Parts: sequence; C-alpha cells; structure tokens
Amino acid sequence: METQEFIKELRNSDLESWILVQKAYQKFAQNEDIMECGFNKMSGYVYIALENGIQIASCFGQDVDYIQYDFETGDETFFDTYEEAINN
Repeated sequence: METQEFIKELRNSDLESWILVQKAYQKFAQNEDIMECGFNKMSGYVYIALENGIQIASCFGQDVDYIQYDFETGDETFFDTYEEAINN
C-alpha cells in the first residue's frame, strides 16, 4: 500500500500515533534506512520498520514502543527506548 493511501485510513488516535512514530524516528534513528511504513489493522499499531530490525510503533496515540524483530525466528521483543532495542 502506498503511504498516501495508508495515511487516508488513519483515524484521530492513529494519526496521533503516526506523528509520535515520526518524531521518534527523527530524534533517534533518522540515519537508519526505512524498510516500510504502515498501519496494522489487527494490532492497531502505526509503525516505521527499519532495515536494522527495529520497528518504531505506537497504538491508539499512546507512547512509542521500540520493537526488535528477529528476521530468523520472527520473534518480537518490546523495549521502552530505542537505545535498549538497538543494544540488545
């Protein structure tokens, strides 16, 4: 889905999440390559997935989660800070 279309589907709290995710990306990971951006309708997470295996995500306008994704096992580990996610 193109970014333009995914943004059209977002509701108020989802838009808040999108803003929070973008701010976190700019503050902590702006030099990292983005693999994709999107909205998971099942979980409610708006996210930016980075090439380094970290996802910056927010749900319903709440605080950002930093999710470390293991490409080999498919496991996800949640962290409160980008630093914790990248160093773990």
